[in-house]
Amino acid sequence: ISSYEYTDAAGKTTAIKPIRNLNGHSMNPYQIHGGKTVPIVKSHDQTKMEEGEFYAIETFASNGKGWVVEDLECSHYMKVFDAPHTPLRVKSAKTLLNAIDENFGTLAFCRRWLDDIGQTRHILALKSLVDNDLVQPYPPLCEQRGSYVSQMEHTILIKSTCKEVVSRGDDY
Repeated sequence: ISSYEYTDAAGKTTAIKPIRNLNGHSMNPYQIHGGKTVPIVKSHDQTKMEEGEFYAIETFASNGKGWVVEDLECSHYMKVFDAPHTPLRVKSAKTLLNAIDENFGTLAFCRRWLDDIGQTRHILALKSLVDNDLVQPYPPLCEQRGSYVSQMEHTILIKSTCKEVVSRGDDY
């Protein structure tokens, strides 16, 4: 965040602050959250970026408290990247896991997309996959009521001679 205030089109200035409990992160093939974090506020983290690694450099700003909590009904999920084989007793959970593997792999999906691929009765099966640590829920992250949150993100590749912004385009 390069500024600590925002001025809207009407000329009203509002103070903004970074959301302290959100970070950027490393990324691996088919693993969005690769294990290393990139804090957006000063910290004592000594993790080093290494050549060949990809990172999502994310900043989040808010005119609220600068802190988010998980709240409301969850609609987004992701298959756990390194989940061990787990025998499932519920047939509908096995069927749903196969559909997730075939259509999304370890990339994020929402419940509406499960409907779109014909998995219309998926609530209990999805709960079983979450309970067995095969699928990770990603509930909405909520800030103080009435506040606004913005996000900016770029993907970078760490090279031996530079850091390349691979997400840069004509529009951003």
